[in-house]
Parts: sequence; structure tokens; C-alpha cells
Amino acid sequence: MTIQATLFDMDGLLIDSEVLWHEAELEIFGALGVNLGEAANRSTKGLYVNEVVEYWYARYPWSGPSASDVVAMLLDRVGELVETKGRLLPGAVRAIELTAARGPVALASSTPLFLIERCLDHFGLGDRFVSLHSAEFEPFGKPHPGVFLTAAAALNVAPVHCLVLEDSAAGVLAAKAGRMTVVAVPTVSDRSLAAFSLADLVLSSLEELSEEWLNEHFVALSTQ
Repeated sequence: MTIQATLFDMDGLLIDSEVLWHEAELEIFGALGVNLGEAANRSTKGLYVNEVVEYWYARYPWSGPSASDVVAMLLDRVGELVETKGRLLPGAVRAIELTAARGPVALASSTPLFLIERCLDHFGLGDRFVSLHSAEFEPFGKPHPGVFLTAAAALNVAPVHCLVLEDSAAGVLAAKAGRMTVVAVPTVSDRSLAAFSLADLVLSSLEELSEEWLNEHFVALSTQ
């Protein structure tokens, strides 16, 4: 059984935008009275933005802006931060190139599609993917596998033949629920989370993704 296609997450994997999401959340939720000490744990990492807002509203109900208003504020602020402070993470472009040389690549993220496109265009990556997919169009976000299953279907590749590259625990759980091979690139602080023990390979950086490993899993598995 060979891997035939690759699905990439975006925030925290290709772009250092996780820290920018964190900055935007502290700024906006803090102004709404959310406990910033608890928010600093980023326990909502990998979830769809609507779910993040619902999560904090359930714990610290605020008056004033509606949930949809807060979502819009977060998305606008993250977009601004990516364009002013964002950077590609080490090995990101190389990882896309290595996997694209072996099969089609798609992007599957919890970020809304318009912000995915805004971020990719900013870094000149918009044309690197066969298709782009957002959990905003799924009934459930990660750790539900919906966005990955949709991306696999768009590539006309069975989920079991897909490789997923992820940085979040929720993303790893989603990909494994979809019966996909997973390469995880967690932060140092997240690496001890139990979900990462489910990954097929855990790296400290995308720079560690080797051609030998890709060759083995895209080709040699067919002979096993």
C-alpha cells in the first residue's frame, strides 16, 4: 500500500502563524475579559476559529460583540499579523517540493478559506497546491477527520493512501481517524502530548523530512 498524495496543515506547520493566532487571541479575548493566564496555554490550538470563540465564551461570557463579530476581529487581526510579522517555517518550501515531486499535494486547515488564500498569496505559495480546503465547510472541525477526507476526495486518492503533515494534536487525531499516515512536527512544549504518540513519524522541524523516508513510504511500501 503506497502513499500517493500529501495533505498539509498550514498554521504552525508551514507558517509561524500559531504564535500570531496566540497574539491575536490574547489581544482580543483579553479585551473581552477572558483569563489571559488560561488563554496562554493555547488549549484551543488546531480547532476551527468558531469553535475557539465558543470555547472561550462558554468559560468567560462577555457582553458586547457577538460571536461572529469576534471571529471577524480575530481573522482580520491574524491576517494583519501574518503580513507584517509572519515568516515561513524552516523546511516548509522544501517539504512541499519534495512531496509534490511524488504525488499531488493539497492543503487542509482549520483556518477559513479566505485567510488561507491571503496567507499563501503573501508568501507566494498559492499555486503550490492542487486544492485548498477549510474546516469552515465541514460539519465538524479537527479532531474530526472531515477536512482531510474532503481533501483526499478532491485529489481522487483514498484516505489510506494519503500522507498528512501536521503540527497540532487535534490535527494528528483527525488524520489518524481518517486512517492516514501522519508526520507530526509539534512544538517543544506540545511534544509530550499523548496524541503525538499516534503519529508515524515525529520531527522537530520540516527540515528533518528526508527523501529516504519519503521514498520508502511512497514507493517501497508497495512491495511489503
